[in-house]
Amino acid sequence: MKTAENILSTKGNNIFSVPFDLPIKKTIDKMIEWKIGSIIVEKNHQFIGLWTERDLMRNVQMPGFDIKTAKVGDYMLERLYTTSHESSIYELMDKFLGLRVRHLLIENNGVFLGVLSIGDVMKSMINDKTEELKSLDKIINWEYYENWQWK
Repeated sequence: MKTAENILSTKGNNIFSVPFDLPIKKTIDKMIEWKIGSIIVEKNHQFIGLWTERDLMRNVQMPGFDIKTAKVGDYMLERLYTTSHESSIYELMDKFLGLRVRHLLIENNGVFLGVLSIGDVMKSMINDKTEELKSLDKIINWEYYENWQWK
């Protein structure tokens, strides 16, 4: 069964981060450049939060919000959720659903290996099930059943 580390090895383990005092406009520019929908916020070389494109939708509705001057650290989600690199695909799904989060930092002995989104895990699950069905189809095909007779 696949683990978080297996999924990261396929997806890639880059951790994209920005400093907490970076203006949101520049943060968005980075996210567009890197083609990502969420970004880790750091301060003094420590991960302190997460900011996503969904947060932007909420932020722009706030009175006085200015995309050019607002700092990402003032609008980020401060709680980061982590899980072990050994977490199975089912344990990952359980965490996403149970915690009602969309991103998990993957760690191994306190070292962060990467970030997985619920979409990354769903994609991996679907790919695994597709391969499983292809294997089963090779083992059992309809020709066998169509030509089967009592003798």
